[in-house]
Amino acid sequence: MEKILMIGCKKLMDDVCIACSRCQVAFNRRDGAFARYKDQEAEIIGFLHCGDCPGVGVVNRMAQLKLWNAPLGEKPTKVHLGTCLVNYCPEKETLAARIRAKAGVEVVEGGHAYLPSDIFK
Repeated sequence: MEKILMIGCKKLMDDVCIACSRCQVAFNRRDGAFARYKDQEAEIIGFLHCGDCPGVGVVNRMAQLKLWNAPLGEKPTKVHLGTCLVNYCPEKETLAARIRAKAGVEVVEGGHAYLPSDIFK
């Protein structure tokens, strides 16, 4: 079973994409970047933010998650960078490189694809 850790932007997770609900809905529906799990057992085991700009705290946050979940025997098999990071983070490349260097698992860029095309329609 795939165990997915979502990492998003601290500034956007609670203020713009409320409660990361769009990534969660996309995962449940196997839409967007989660379509790859359509015929697989998979679950999201956590949502982390990047640690704030410029994302230097993300590795420490991943290490904290590992310690926090150790008694439960849970660890991610995939890390997804949320839509907020992929589409809006000016530090995305550096942040993704940090995560890839330390995660030890595949890092997938993307979450939901539910972006409005027009504001006033």
